[in-house]
Order: sequence, then structure tokens, then C-alpha cells
Amino acid sequence: MGPLQIKELLNTSPEKQTVTLKGWVRTKRESKNAIFIALNDGSTIHNIQAVAGPGQFSAELLQTVTTGSCLKITGQLVESLGSGQTVEVKIDDIFVYGTADPDTYPLQPKKHSLEFLREIAHLRPRTNTFSAILRIRHALAFAVHQYFNDGGFFYLHTPVITASDAEGAGEMFRVTTLDLNKLPRTEEGNINFKEDFFGREANLTVSGQLEGELGAMALSKIYTFGPTFRAENSNTTRHLAEFWMIEPEMAFFELEDNMDLAEDFVKKVITYALTNCKDDLNFLQNRLTEEEKSKPQNERSLPLLEKLSFVVDNPFERLTYTEAIEILLQSKPHKEKKFQFPVGWGIDLSSEHERYLVEKHFKKPVILTNYPREIKSFYMKLDEDGKTVRAMDVLFPGIGEIIGGSQREEDYEKLLGRVHEVGIDPQNLWWYLETRKFGTAPHSGFGLGFERLVQFVTGMGNIRDVIPFPRYPKSAEF
Repeated sequence: MGPLQIKELLNTSPEKQTVTLKGWVRTKRESKNAIFIALNDGSTIHNIQAVAGPGQFSAELLQTVTTGSCLKITGQLVESLGSGQTVEVKIDDIFVYGTADPDTYPLQPKKHSLEFLREIAHLRPRTNTFSAILRIRHALAFAVHQYFNDGGFFYLHTPVITASDAEGAGEMFRVTTLDLNKLPRTEEGNINFKEDFFGREANLTVSGQLEGELGAMALSKIYTFGPTFRAENSNTTRHLAEFWMIEPEMAFFELEDNMDLAEDFVKKVITYALTNCKDDLNFLQNRLTEEEKSKPQNERSLPLLEKLSFVVDNPFERLTYTEAIEILLQSKPHKEKKFQFPVGWGIDLSSEHERYLVEKHFKKPVILTNYPREIKSFYMKLDEDGKTVRAMDVLFPGIGEIIGGSQREEDYEKLLGRVHEVGIDPQNLWWYLETRKFGTAPHSGFGLGFERLVQFVTGMGNIRDVIPFPRYPKSAEF
């Protein structure tokens, strides 16, 4: 199984046993009595200290032991006399796997900006901040699979290459093997996709939902968890061109069941992170507090662990879109014209409105339901009044919407009507419509952007910092 990792060694009782450490040097400092090397292998936010005596190793060897170099250290695990750790290693032998020239290695022990670290995304996982984020990202992904597995869901792998646009969200990445310098043309002069690999236009998927529904019509409860792609020219702190989506779909679930599941799901996965990522979350909380020191008190965010407990400990407030608009119209910021965007029935709520409801009005997470049909997708089930649909959005502090979902329209004629209404060619969705012809059933589902969840749990301000190698306009370097 390889050497014991630093995480395990730090929890091992020291009995002067010989141990082998492998990792990267965070810092080295020399005093006249000793040489201290802090080593980290990514298994934990904490380093282990290794100590050598003066003159124990040649100056030549010690010159190669610099921040970023990779070492194998053999020595005795002893009780630490210094503060901050319970054990340390008394070095017997040092082997240098790889050096890191201090003149050219960009991650020297000082504060680096997140913008600078994005430019060296191949090295940023070696920093405390990014190793913490990646460990939390792993824990959340594991918790997602565990939650659905324990709840009797089946993991469905929906296609990454698709000929449909689930959301009608527009901008998609095209998939083709055609030679772009010699595109085949039809007689009308259009590109002849019949000669392309799939014999038709194909794109990278924007959502696994429609195919997920097909799975739910056979397996009852499924979930997808995979990469999705949007070619929006969006340079914001909330958008990526490649991101991961979690989309459960459940046969026989109506709107109420869908809300219950969404609330239980986010509470459970956040609780998993709170239980299993304490050290990393404490580190990120301190980082955030430090970063916001210069901000006026009313602009600072809730301390990270408090914000996570806020979601886990409170029952989510449930109300209709219509009721929410009423609250916003009566609100102080609306009356004092403090909202940037106008409020009125029929608007697509902006995150300032969503955050007002969560942070100021209810002081707990909120689930809004029954949105106007015009601002929601064609597949959502129409309410009796014909004006609203059985949609549900889960709103969180700090970010606004984190989950969007609905009860799906199971009535063939109504769905077909909506398809025509929004201008989709039914021929492109014949297979989706057909599930409403053969054994249709009420069903519901929702979508959670995984990076939004990771952003919320880590407290990071920019979504580009919670995925190892972010993809956004003009950026696919790594």
C-alpha cells in the first residue's frame, strides 16, 4: 500500500520507530542547533516536521532541499517538543527525488494572489488553499454517490455527446470530425452534416436531464453526475464552460417529494464535509476572515462554518414565487429603490432578490415554487391555472439559487403543446415525447451544479478556483 502518509503519521503514537516520509518541502529553516524541514504530501493540510542536527548532512545536499523539492526522509518518529504538532521525525537519511530551483519555482513561501495561481494551475494544488479545496471537492463527490446509493438510486451515465439541447439554453460546443478547411456543402450551400461522423449535427451536452428521465421511467430512481458544457461568452465569477452536474430523476415523485429530497440531500452532503473535512474548513474559514478584514462589517460574509451550519440546522422555508414577489414588493430595499433590478410578477428573480429572501427576510434557506411558465423550461408540469409551472428553486445565503428543478410534464398532449410553443422541432425530441405515450408516470427531478456546491462549502469567491483546471472564454491552457 506504499508508505504511511503524513496524515496517518501525525496520528501515530511516537515510540522512536523508524518511518519513511515522502513528500514536498514546504519550508526549510536552519538554526545553529538544528535544521527543520516541513514536509507535506497532500494527504492533510498539516505538515510534518523533520529535524536534522547541524553538520549531519553536507552543505551540497542541503542546498538542494528547498521549497518545492521532493524528498524521501527516513528517521525516527519522536514526540515533538515544539508547539503546533505532537510528533516529528528525527532524520537519519535524506534522498532527493526532485529539486525545485528557488530562482524559477513560482510557489515560494509568501502570499500569492488567486489570479496569479490561475496562471499556474498545474502547480496550484501544491498550495494550502488549493489542496484544501481539492480534498473537500473529493469528500463532497464521495458524499453525493454515497447519499444516492444509500437511497436506492442508480447511477446513470448519460451521453456527453448529444444531438439535443436540453435547456434550450443555446450556446453549445459543436462536435465534429469534418475538415474545417474543406467543409462539405449541400446544394443549397449549407454544411452537409450527413458526411460528419454521426451523420448529423452533434454537440457537447448541456445537461443529462432528458436522458436521465428515460432512465427513471425504467429504474424509478436514477442520478447523473458528469461533465456538462456551455459555450456562453460569460466572464463571471459564477460561470464555467465545463462544469459538473448532479441530476437526480425520480418516477412517482411529485413537487413536494422533490423538495424533500433536495433539502435532505444538500443537508446530508454538507454535513459529511463538516464531519470529515474539519481541518481544511477551519483553514479556509481563517483565510476568508483574513481576506475580509479590510471590508466594512456589513459587507463581510458569515464565518464559513457558521454559514454551513445555517443550512444544515434550519428547515428550509417554502413559498410560492407569487408570495415571494409580494414580500419583495413590500421590502425596504424595493421601496427605497435599493435593488438594482426591478421587482414585478413575471420577472426572473436576480440573485440580489434571492439573497434578500434568504439572508434578510427569512434568515434561512428558501425553496421557491410555482414560477411563471414563460420564464421556465418547456418540460415543467403546468399548474391548474395554466399560468405557472411546478418548478422549485433552492436558494442559499451568499449565492442565491443553488438547485433548480421541477415536476416534469407527464401528459403527452400538454408537453407537445409546450414544445411547439417554445419553437422546438418535435422531431428532434421524438424519443423524449414517446416516454409520455408508453406508460407515462408522474416524475420529478432537479439539477445541482457541483462547482456551485463546492464554492459554497469552501467559501471561495470565484468558481474558477474550485475546479482543478477551469475552462472559460480564451482559457484552456492546462
